Amino acid sequence: MNVLWVFAHPEKESLGGSLFDDGVRFLGETGHDCQVSDLYAMKWKATVDREDFTEEPDGRLMVAHASGRAYESGTLSADIRAEQEKLEWADTVVFQFPLWWYGMPAILKGWFDRVFVKGFGYLVPDPEVEGRFLRYGEGKLQGKRALVLITSGSSEESLGPRGINGELDQILFALLHGTLFYAGMEVLPPLVVYRADWCTPQQYDETMARLRDQLTRIDEMDPLPYRLESGGDYDHLDGALRPEVASGRSGLTVHYLD
Repeated sequence: MNVLWVFAHPEKESLGGSLFDDGVRFLGETGHDCQVSDLYAMKWKATVDREDFTEEPDGRLMVAHASGRAYESGTLSADIRAEQEKLEWADTVVFQFPLWWYGMPAILKGWFDRVFVKGFGYLVPDPEVEGRFLRYGEGKLQGKRALVLITSGSSEESLGPRGINGELDQILFALLHGTLFYAGMEVLPPLVVYRADWCTPQQYDETMARLRDQLTRIDEMDPLPYRLESGGDYDHLDGALRPEVASGRSGLTVHYLD
């Protein structure tokens, strides 16, 4: 298995850093090939700007059009092209980060902003249907698996169905469904470490056992059962579920298969 591990934590001596080191080591010991993108160590540039599109002429910068032209012509900046090559190589991608302010650190959001450009992450044309684009279960990354590994200082209860912080599945919906599944990936249930700041050695061992188990079974695990956009449940004109699908319901859960 070819695994790309995208790591977004500023402190390698943290719990997250230990999970990263031990997880990558485990993959190597069990015969898998692994590449890493340690974003802080790489000093990854998180902001999209004109430097990303090396051949773009002067004038107004329209990011979507500029990124699409640069992707098609192979003139994206070298750091972006390197990350896209890693993604194309990988069978599975692990995205690891601490949960900050209900989302990922800015450096990882910037990685998605810069790497998932037009023609690669979004607005990928369907070669068989003119004017149609591949997304929500289809696209360049179709068939690749994504595992999100999160450390959080909050308790499991506070991120549960009645928790004051909101339900974690809903907090992560924009990443899991709106980014990873959108780009075609099979998204596995996330692995979450709660109360990370108070993790004991015994709890760390238990967490590593869970991580090793998921990495071992990653090809066998069922992905989150999101509805394919092309599966017939959605009206292609307005992008909404057809009236007869999940009738009388609304909210994020309607985008899961019953």
